[in-house]
Amino acid sequence: MAEVKLNLQQEGPSAFEIFDEKGKAGEMVFDIQGSDLTVYHTEVEPDREGMGYAKLLLEAMVAYVRENKLMVIPLCPYVHLQFRRHEELYHDIWNKKNEN
Repeated sequence: MAEVKLNLQQEGPSAFEIFDEKGKAGEMVFDIQGSDLTVYHTEVEPDREGMGYAKLLLEAMVAYVRENKLMVIPLCPYVHLQFRRHEELYHDIWNKKNEN
């Protein structure tokens, strides 16, 4: 069973990392500035694609954001697409001020 862990850094980008029985399977890289959490990149190892790991990373990030009263700037194409497809699920945490 996969487990998501938070790797929070004081300097530089932080990440939600997902691990399974084979080791690290993927990550979602982000940074926090003030009350904004900017997601830059989500990646799952090619041999683990299609297992729902990106969704587990997204769910962990969303839970963290809500718990810490943050807003998301989804620069990551995967996160941005999910926010657009399911706006009703994320409207309360989506910072659209930086949308083009």
